[in-house]
Amino acid sequence: MEILLRELGKQLNDLTKEFYEKVLPPIDVYEQGNTLVVIVDMPGFDKSSISIRLSSDGVLRIEGKRDVEQAGIKHVAQRPSRMMREIRLPVKVPKDAEVTGKYENGVLTLKIPIEGAAKVKIE
Repeated sequence: MEILLRELGKQLNDLTKEFYEKVLPPIDVYEQGNTLVVIVDMPGFDKSSISIRLSSDGVLRIEGKRDVEQAGIKHVAQRPSRMMREIRLPVKVPKDAEVTGKYENGVLTLKIPIEGAAKVKIE
């Protein structure tokens, strides 16, 4: 019985980890002036293991991989070792857009110019 419970626990941990790998990372997207700001929570990832791709049809793909160290006997292991999200951007991006990114304290912030948006100066 104990072996069966241990195996069920392992299967539940694997399913939970797989679930989180599909729904994470959480993403916020908002407009700030003539810029689209994308904020992605990716704690525990090294910036060199994060890959970002913006396709010509406005799909932003963010991927990250990490090694999850395991020392000793594993009881619960739900932290995802990889994450991938694709989102269709709600605005058009210029073809030659200069996208900037910053990864600090586990948070990735991307700034993407919006096509056709102009800042209006009021005098």
